[in-house]
Amino acid sequence: MKRKVIILCIIAIGTLLFAIAIGGVNVAPMEIIRIILNRTLGIGNVDDISAANSAIIWNLRLPRALLAFVVGGMLSVSGAIMQSTLRNPLASPFTMGVSSGASLGAALVIFSGIAFLPMLTLPTAGFVMGMATMVVAMFLASRIDGMMENNTIVLMGMVISLFINALTMLLMALQREFMQQIIIWQMGSVAMRDWPPIAILAPVLALGLFIALRYHREMDIMTFGEDTAKTLGVNLKRVKWTLLLTAALLSGSAISFVGIIGFVELIAPHIVRRIFGARHSLVIPLSAMMGGTIMVLADLVARTIMRPEELPIGIITALIGAPFFAYIYFAKRKETA
Repeated sequence: MKRKVIILCIIAIGTLLFAIAIGGVNVAPMEIIRIILNRTLGIGNVDDISAANSAIIWNLRLPRALLAFVVGGMLSVSGAIMQSTLRNPLASPFTMGVSSGASLGAALVIFSGIAFLPMLTLPTAGFVMGMATMVVAMFLASRIDGMMENNTIVLMGMVISLFINALTMLLMALQREFMQQIIIWQMGSVAMRDWPPIAILAPVLALGLFIALRYHREMDIMTFGEDTAKTLGVNLKRVKWTLLLTAALLSGSAISFVGIIGFVELIAPHIVRRIFGARHSLVIPLSAMMGGTIMVLADLVARTIMRPEELPIGIITALIGAPFFAYIYFAKRKETA
């Protein structure tokens, strides 16, 4: 097991270096390492490296790759929490309404032209609406079903998600001049984001990991069923509220900055469980690493496959993720048949 974890760490670091190195101007991995060490710790001399290469790495490629990694990690941990808490392999920020809420928040900002925080207006609105959607879904589920059974929560999330998607489409139909802008946002991108989003999202990821790992035993127990969890003393209502709100915090924060990027939160936890087992003390942190790696690779493909044109990263993750997840899902059904 330890060897597998080490291999995954090496793959993640190697993927980051590879993504930073490749572009219109290729930069050697050792030069990248020297630039990073010099900029962060003041170690070494980079006078022999061109100022252009140094600027490209530090101002463009490094923050872009790190943002992709952090966002992929946030979405994957969110997906792992939702799938485990609700015992549903299809549970995700999309089925639970977080993504649709964030889209509505972004649409309202774009259509209204409101700007109350420079550079943070759209992310703030997306985050607030994404979290609000999740809270409303869970509140209604608790009112309908006092025990907050998993099927009730998932069904309520899907109903609210469809309703909010309809509201977003209505806004787009009424304000057609802004339609292209909101569609581009919904496709997802980590381009031209610089360092501030990383400074905001990295602590959120750390907080989400901390909370999720505190409840890893409860998630292990809940995989055996709600009756078993109750028998072993798990406060299901409190645990579900805590974990699902944590998942919404992670996914809502990520989506609010980069737009809607799908399937990473479904694929990464499934890969981790197949390779490393179902213990959540491993599934949670390794899902973050796996999801981050997948996202960095997807972004690399998005910006190089049709160079100099750049594709939205959401298209790449969907093209790769949809058939992959279909294979995993039907393979699992075949095993249980």
